[in-house]
Amino acid sequence: MVAATSSEKPISWWREPTRDQWYAWVAAWLGWTLDAFDFTIFLLIMAPIANTFNVPLVEVTAVFTLTLWGRFVGATGSGWLADRVGRKPLLMISIAWYSVCNFIAGLAPTFWVLFVFRALLGIGMGAEWPVGAALSMETWPTRSRGFMGAVLQGSWGIGFLLSSGLYALLYNLIGWRGLLIIGVLPALAIIYIRIFIKEPPVWVENRQQQRLQNREVRTPLFSIFKPSMLRNTLTACFMMASAFVLYYANYALFATHLQLDLHLSPALVALPIALANALFFLSSLFWGWVAEHIGRRWAIIIPGVIGIPVSLMYLLIPDYTWVVVGFALQGMFALGGMHVHYPAYLSERFPTEVRATAAGFCYHQGAIWGGLAGPLLVGYATSRHIALSGPILVTTIVCLVIFVIAVFLGPETRGKELTAELSVA
Repeated sequence: MVAATSSEKPISWWREPTRDQWYAWVAAWLGWTLDAFDFTIFLLIMAPIANTFNVPLVEVTAVFTLTLWGRFVGATGSGWLADRVGRKPLLMISIAWYSVCNFIAGLAPTFWVLFVFRALLGIGMGAEWPVGAALSMETWPTRSRGFMGAVLQGSWGIGFLLSSGLYALLYNLIGWRGLLIIGVLPALAIIYIRIFIKEPPVWVENRQQQRLQNREVRTPLFSIFKPSMLRNTLTACFMMASAFVLYYANYALFATHLQLDLHLSPALVALPIALANALFFLSSLFWGWVAEHIGRRWAIIIPGVIGIPVSLMYLLIPDYTWVVVGFALQGMFALGGMHVHYPAYLSERFPTEVRATAAGFCYHQGAIWGGLAGPLLVGYATSRHIALSGPILVTTIVCLVIFVIAVFLGPETRGKELTAELSVA
């Protein structure tokens, strides 16, 4: 008698997630992509806003500084609440918050009203990232978490691409006010989240264990600075601080550099930014694949190192062709590839009971330092009567070196299971 044998073909990774897991990932994707649109549209209209209100450009750059600092407040607060009461309600509140603030900023009768509501927008914006990252990464299967985390983070490029496209097409018709008012539309995503999203099972079980064992973590922010977690927390903080300064020295000031130093039209300003963000998103598929095959750290370090010579192309050579090609390529490396791993990497570095708090704090404390980049670099270039490209280039190289060192000293997390077991309480 011949023994029966069975050989099942391994299931494809994209068929492994359940419907609820896809729903959760899409919710985080919507929140992050629309978050990117609402934030980045401001980076394209800083010079026109300065002209409208007759204020110095450095004061307008201070607006996104306060927005970034608000992100730190929102991320830390929402991370703590999300670890205590759940991911879903905080995600809905954060999207509503930043959408309404952008709408009011578009109607602002004075510069100071705009200043206040764009600063407040940062709280909602910061609140969205740790909640969305925890919701999607805790829900998603381990096998493809790094890949889908990269696609999620890379979708910031889609939001920026959308804002740059609308800037090129509509700015001359509706002005900067109309572009900000459009930013209320992301609030519609709340309906989808309310209907389809459930709390991650790993978080639900973890909360039950905390209550049953009477080991509730009431101060998760302090817990991540305990000796057992201190190195992990500090290397994550250095990684994100250098990443934020790098990003906002480049992306936040690049449009202003093209407008003021090269005197380009809205369409010519939008082209390299749109191409860079398209490649930012498309390259996230490749770098996500790399993260699943050679590990998170090398998938972050490699594009960071490549970004150093690429930055010379568009910041040292004023020719428009070089500017377009260089900045577009940077969308794959120091402005794209190295940034796309944060949702998976930070989620995997910290245990469930402090995950949203830790990821929110480590990620968005970088916003404090990143928020200083705009005013300091613009102030320096203005006082010295030089182009912005020089200060941007120096900042880029220094930050990339610090970033690579911080990632190298951090842990490798590829293949890590996210469990409900208590490890901090």
